[in-house]
Amino acid sequence: MRENPKRHPEVAAATEGSQERDSSATVSPQNDGKVRWIRKDLLSLEELSKEEIELILKTAESFKEISTRDVKKVPALRGKTVANLFFEPSTRTRTSFEVAAKRLSADIINFSSAGSSTSKGESLTDTAKNIEAMNVDTIVMRHPSSGSAEYLARSIRAGVINAGDGIHEHPTQGLLDIFTMRERKKKIEGLKVCLVGDILHSRVARSNIWGLTKLGAKVRVCGPPTLIPAKIEELGVEVFYDVDEAVKDQDVLNILRIQLERQKGAFFPSIREYAAEYGISVERMKKAKKDVIIMHPGPINRGVELAAEVADGAQSVILEQVTNGVAVRMAVLFHTTMVER
Repeated sequence: MRENPKRHPEVAAATEGSQERDSSATVSPQNDGKVRWIRKDLLSLEELSKEEIELILKTAESFKEISTRDVKKVPALRGKTVANLFFEPSTRTRTSFEVAAKRLSADIINFSSAGSSTSKGESLTDTAKNIEAMNVDTIVMRHPSSGSAEYLARSIRAGVINAGDGIHEHPTQGLLDIFTMRERKKKIEGLKVCLVGDILHSRVARSNIWGLTKLGAKVRVCGPPTLIPAKIEELGVEVFYDVDEAVKDQDVLNILRIQLERQKGAFFPSIREYAAEYGISVERMKKAKKDVIIMHPGPINRGVELAAEVADGAQSVILEQVTNGVAVRMAVLFHTTMVER
């Protein structure tokens, strides 16, 4: 039986009153104090241990309760400053981080590449160091280049949270997907999860694969051969090219968006053909389990990777993913910002 989130001592210490808290607040009671968050950054799920992932999920479970209150704010990060630094368009992720920071009582600064000094030739490092000089504690960054978050984290003292770097990873999306699966299915170990779509260009797919396999899920990927990375089986997943076979007996279908903005060539004949061969339609859902849940990181290309009737249907948890994203990002901001540096 799961522990009541309201009685979780870690978050209780972070949310009651405005007294000072030291780094011992990052000890996980779930693991009898043996797991301590010591990272100033969250760059990928590949680098996290199973225990670290579980620590974030447990903290998020407790923070989710805050969003049900009349006053949706706690003093956990009062006096701290978080900067959103986005070099790619984003609505969901940037807004989710902003809401998460505000609910923790942190000050939030929003930067975008449009109109910033980077558009005038300033380097990423110089931009970040100028932001850090404003005594910012944590920088949340999205960037079109894979590896940019790790590069930045090595260059500055402030914490760095990767909000998506190229086609590498999107760790908080992976965490919120896993959180939603666990909340709905009550477990991750042994869960059968199928990722369908543009696996090659998807940072969400990579974060899901790293996180789910570490927690014991059985993962398969499905898409056109041109959109499946070479040797992806080495990550511990099964590969399918027939979507009707792939969706059978699965507990979760996580449908990925076609990344047209990152594709440099023609990976399939047409959008119409992709929808016919790989789109999750009402008819195709009849081949899946009755209790399968449908996920999508958004934004949805309705009628392409996912039919509108499926996206809005009873098996869809897409809006729950959005809600859970705030709790997960609260947990990540809390741990990375409060860590002793």
